[in-house]
Amino acid sequence: MAKSMRKGRIGSVVRTGREKTAVVEMVWKQRHRIYGKQMRRVARFQVHDPENQCRLGDVVRIEETRPISKTKHWRLMEILQRRQVADVAPIELESDAVISVPEPENVEETPVPVVENPAAADPPPEDSLEDSPANEAAADAPNDDTPEDTPANEAADAPEAAEDAPAEDTEGDESAGVTPDQPAEEQEEDETPPEAQDDEDGQR
Repeated sequence: MAKSMRKGRIGSVVRTGREKTAVVEMVWKQRHRIYGKQMRRVARFQVHDPENQCRLGDVVRIEETRPISKTKHWRLMEILQRRQVADVAPIELESDAVISVPEPENVEETPVPVVENPAAADPPPEDSLEDSPANEAAADAPNDDTPEDTPANEAADAPEAAEDAPAEDTEGDESAGVTPDQPAEEQEEDETPPEAQDDEDGQR
């Protein structure tokens, strides 16, 4: 193809991911032939960039050429305008920024004395616990819970004493030769001595 017949385009670089290849986008407006409305048209070209000079956002001029690959038949002619990129990275700007922090007021803090209580840490000896006034008062106080002084025990002892008393009386009567079934007069006659009985017989 003659050089005079080759087409040329001007666009901006939108992609540079592949080796020696850049994608250039060209945007223009075209009037609709029926409605007469302005329409935005976009065309993208695969451009051959042998030295990888293109960067995102650059404005370049490209020219049509022989097919270099299946999809590439445009080549980079020149870079018209470089994209302005700040030399300082945003991270460095953040690190250089000085943040003003208000200084806290100097307040004098009075130290709080710590009192160590050795008595609370060490338990008292056993002898002191035994001789304490509380233990002495507890020992002197009468024990109301003893089984000897309870009313139930007293009531239980009363019938036993009553049963023992008649048994002792009967034993005494038997030893004297008097049975509880004999009348009182017979008991008195039996109790008279034998000498008095002989005198009575003589008088008769």
